[in-house]
Amino acid sequence: MWLRDAGFAVLSLAMAYWITSGIWVDPFRRAVSYNEGDHAFFEWVLGYGVQIWTHGDNPFWTTLINAPAGVNLAANTSVTVYALVFAPLTYVAGPPVTYVTILTLNLAGSSFAWYAFLRRFVVRRRSAAAIGALFCGFAPGWIAHANGHLNWTAGWLIPVLLWWVLRLGSSRRWVLNGVVLGLLITVAFSIAPELLFSVAIAATVFVITWCCSRATWPQARAAAPRALAALGITVLLSGALLAYPLYMHFAGPGSYQGTGFDQRRYVEDVAGYGVYPFRSIAGAFGFQRGDLASNQTEGASFFGVPLLLLVIAGTVLLWWRADRSRKVLMRSLTIVGLLFAVLSFGPRLNWFTKEYNVPLPYAALAHLPIFDSALPARLALLVVCVIGVTLALLADRSFFRGPLARRIAWGAAFAAALVPIFPTPVLTSDRTTEPQFIADGTWKLYVRDGQVMSALPYAASAAPDAQRWQAYTLARGGPQFRIPDGYFLGPGGPDGTGRVGAPPRRTDWMLLRPALTGYVDDIDNFDRARVREDMAYWQVDALFIPDEIIGRDGLMFRASLVSTVTALFGPGERVQDVLIWRVRPGLDPVSVPGDGADTYGP
Repeated sequence: MWLRDAGFAVLSLAMAYWITSGIWVDPFRRAVSYNEGDHAFFEWVLGYGVQIWTHGDNPFWTTLINAPAGVNLAANTSVTVYALVFAPLTYVAGPPVTYVTILTLNLAGSSFAWYAFLRRFVVRRRSAAAIGALFCGFAPGWIAHANGHLNWTAGWLIPVLLWWVLRLGSSRRWVLNGVVLGLLITVAFSIAPELLFSVAIAATVFVITWCCSRATWPQARAAAPRALAALGITVLLSGALLAYPLYMHFAGPGSYQGTGFDQRRYVEDVAGYGVYPFRSIAGAFGFQRGDLASNQTEGASFFGVPLLLLVIAGTVLLWWRADRSRKVLMRSLTIVGLLFAVLSFGPRLNWFTKEYNVPLPYAALAHLPIFDSALPARLALLVVCVIGVTLALLADRSFFRGPLARRIAWGAAFAAALVPIFPTPVLTSDRTTEPQFIADGTWKLYVRDGQVMSALPYAASAAPDAQRWQAYTLARGGPQFRIPDGYFLGPGGPDGTGRVGAPPRRTDWMLLRPALTGYVDDIDNFDRARVREDMAYWQVDALFIPDEIIGRDGLMFRASLVSTVTALFGPGERVQDVLIWRVRPGLDPVSVPGDGADTYGP
């Protein structure tokens, strides 16, 4: 029988490769089209994992980006465990290869972990488990998050955590169970703390609902002593291991309250549950509404009407034909699914992109700790799990037994519901090749270890190359330069909340605008003085512009950027495939020929 399980593992891996095939074509030249900023950030985190091993750097704090202020990595989606475990691969093959490897394994691992969970706890037939697991692993929400999110594609955490939660009260090895669950919680927090929070809520609601039934109360009462003892060990162990990361996350330097994203925007449109996803067979034929999601990465529902009808009909059928214990299971699943569906709608009702002044339950939670940092739309991923379990139960009950005509009818219903949402590969686009100036270490002739240098434009979601080039040097384990700004989450938002990136300074826009628009401003002495102040704040030693710059929206206007920087600093020095400017705050200014203005130069 193990051959069938191995076959499903291969199928899951093949599906995951299909989804990520656009990146596998050339990991160093291809990036996800809709979320290149997160793609670059996670590559940076993976490069930083090598730095942790080779230089003993703090996994939760760094000044390598956002110099000189630094970044609280514990308050970011830093996938620390992935960065450390995959550091050897990153060192040998580079962050782009590690990134697509983890993304592929996340998707495949999610599918196989659900398959094992469903086989162990829910259904008898492997085929039924396979149907539920393939949906749980490759549902539209997970495919959407494959646009750049190594944290939110780690769906395998859900069945693995639930597996050990269920073992708390069913095994006499309560010490071992408590230790394993404590370690799993620690790993989950380091990969996807928001997902861990959602799973904790779902598991709590499920267990309370299950325990409150008369049919299961005797079992719950008998299991309670072992479960509580194991849970105590879990809390003690995970609390000890996560004490410092939790401190850094909530109260350390560079921490913040709330989120840098609008919780009224990052919600699930109610209509989004009934339409087809963008990256699917139905979407390829134009049957989709991508505008119902806040962006292409955050569409966590998009199940389509046929699937919703199948799940509703299946839930009614399973309730109708279930014994008392199975009805308890269905009741608990239904409550969790409905709760998370309603919470995913956010604080106000949205219907076909229009927000109505109808307060929803999340409005009462939005200002509570942790809830204020979460994005409601992502709660729909727990609805995916409920639907997947329901599909497995329905298939086990009706699809594989009974008269042939009935089985054919159920097969047609499953096909009508699932074939249209079969995923298509994540879209990718070209990105800039690593400059030879960085690849062969020529940059070391211009800045020493720990000094500040950056590609232009500065690292941001619209232009992530500067952070990516640093990631490549981090992965090589040698001397490092620091960079100003960067793409990360940090303080500086309204009312003490977080924001994406550092609070902008005047120079940021002066150097980003020409690259984005091709427009060249007239530079005067006032501009040069403000740039001089910013360079002194950032402690910049050198700046460079590669021969090609590709940003989030495609090829950027390099000539305009060069013209602007030349007006500020004088002519750059051609070194291999970059133009470089030596910028040393504190040196005597030099005059730019032709206007007598003062600026920094070599």
